[in-house]
Amino acid sequence: MTEIVTSGDARFRARLVTDEYATNPRENHDHLGYVITIDTHLGHYAPVDEDGGPLAQGWGRVSWNRWKGVEIFTRWARIFHGAIVVESRPPQGAVSLWYLMPEDAQDLGLLPEAYLNAEREEYEAWAAGEAFGIIIEQSVDWRRADGRSGTLTTWAEVDSSWGYYGHCWALTEACRNLAQHAGTPELAT
Repeated sequence: MTEIVTSGDARFRARLVTDEYATNPRENHDHLGYVITIDTHLGHYAPVDEDGGPLAQGWGRVSWNRWKGVEIFTRWARIFHGAIVVESRPPQGAVSLWYLMPEDAQDLGLLPEAYLNAEREEYEAWAAGEAFGIIIEQSVDWRRADGRSGTLTTWAEVDSSWGYYGHCWALTEACRNLAQHAGTPELAT
């Protein structure tokens, strides 16, 4: 998939392209949250994290209860450990419990659940293949060297960056990078 955003004067453009070699953000970046994989749909999906973190044993004690296990674990983690727990059931992918321990959440201010949701959304975007790169290009006009009439316009790459997870964030960053290169905030798509 390639999506193109052009500057108002059409001198620059940003190409948003699928990053086929994006790394799993859980393996390659710092993160504060822990993830317990509940269901991989009979092995169809890989576990989110191999190590479920410090509360994984607690999940092991209640995981047998398929009707109330998530609710029991969530209450236990919140009451006895002060953890923030978010359940994830993506349309395609492993079902999981994401949690943040209080010592990791203390520096996040008033929105630790939003931080945990951002980690989850980043991973789910990667797992769904929504990883992008941004290529900034400038139009180049070519004139014939022999003096005859006619020109040719091509695009020359001037910058690129990769590793954007999620279409919305990638598109926002493409517009920001394009405006920076074009020197104007006016963009046309």
